[in-house]
Amino acid sequence: MSTAPLHLYIGSKNRSSWSLRPWLAMSHAGIPFEEHLIGYELPDWVDRVAQHSPTRKVPALRHGELVVWESLAICEYVAELFPGAKLWPEGREARAVARAVSCEMHAGFMDMRRELSMDIARRHPRRELSGAAARDVARVLEIFRDCRARFGQGGPFLFGAFSIADAMFAPVVTRLLTYDVEIDDTARAYTATITSLPSMARWSAAAAEEVRVNPHIVAPPSVL
Repeated sequence: MSTAPLHLYIGSKNRSSWSLRPWLAMSHAGIPFEEHLIGYELPDWVDRVAQHSPTRKVPALRHGELVVWESLAICEYVAELFPGAKLWPEGREARAVARAVSCEMHAGFMDMRRELSMDIARRHPRRELSGAAARDVARVLEIFRDCRARFGQGGPFLFGAFSIADAMFAPVVTRLLTYDVEIDDTARAYTATITSLPSMARWSAAAAEEVRVNPHIVAPPSVL
């Protein structure tokens, strides 16, 4: 394994859901890395990101000469680098399902993302969702119930112990809170679990500070 430090390039902590995912996985697991936040308010944001990411988007991870982009790929890479962190469940069946729901999160839920964009530091009144977005939310709640019922006996996370699956769904938890989405008891307990993590609290505090300093910050067109 390369002894070079890990460098994680991220965007706004209030808005960049994809940045949160690997950041949370690495931070909660105690994996050392250097954070490089490239603020959305910068006029040359795309040019700055292009120096570190071939997709001109965040997040991106640099490890020596290697660059890894895409949130789930970054999480997979650090899980291999630090097997002791146990970022995937140990049981084969649980691990398979954790990967499946993580990939589902990575590739799906487009309507929910569009109508309930991540905005950690603010609270919005409950809104009526489109049928497609409501189905996305219902599927998320179904995932929470199923994973907790089948694999959650060893702890409060989706698969008992914290895993990459929790990092992948953490931004969804913030959306449920931001938009006062109606949720069931399982989701309510799981939301409390995620928001009470010290690493999540640090990220949320930084998001609030971003909004305090620049309340009108929006994502650049390249990441929409």
